[in-house]
Amino acid sequence: MVLDGAGQPLDVGRLTRTIPDGLRRAVTSRDGGCAHPGCDRPPSWCEIHHVLPWEHGGHTALGNLVMLCKAHHHQIHTTDWVALLRDGIPEFVPPVWIDPEQRPRSRPRTWDLTHTLGGQPLVAQPV
Repeated sequence: MVLDGAGQPLDVGRLTRTIPDGLRRAVTSRDGGCAHPGCDRPPSWCEIHHVLPWEHGGHTALGNLVMLCKAHHHQIHTTDWVALLRDGIPEFVPPVWIDPEQRPRSRPRTWDLTHTLGGQPLVAQPV
């Protein structure tokens, strides 16, 4: 388990699929609401998505989680959109019928990516 400076978990590995409060706050701080490009839904309207599904071996860790509104969370699970994290930033790859080159898209960031949570970097380092 990886903890932030305040002792809140940022990575619980395979212990649980449920997102602990401290980890949800870290995802909220990084994503600021639905991370899907063009979406402006606030964190209170969002769910946390495991990029690599927990049932397929994905960890409950900041580096494997992204905040999505209910509509985009459903879209990721039922269409050919793909969510990924590159350098700790959520990106979304559209289906071929939207973009034949499948170029990753991300929501524009309006804040400095060097933010920290409890004095620790937002991107958890592997143990």
